[in-house]
Amino acid sequence: MPSLGFPELILILVIALIIFGPGKLPSVGASIGKALNEFKKASRELTKDDVDEKISQEEKAVK
Repeated sequence: MPSLGFPELILILVIALIIFGPGKLPSVGASIGKALNEFKKASRELTKDDVDEKISQEEKAVK
């Protein structure tokens, strides 16, 4: 997957500005940021739980 360069990011920002308008854009950005934060948090918790479960299963198998 190719990476986004500066011209592509500017184009995306201009399109978002046209679609949402300057007044709504900060709230849209905040909503996207919160959603990404929640996704990262959920994926970290899922990974941690999976690792803990795997360790406990291996400890039971050794005993």
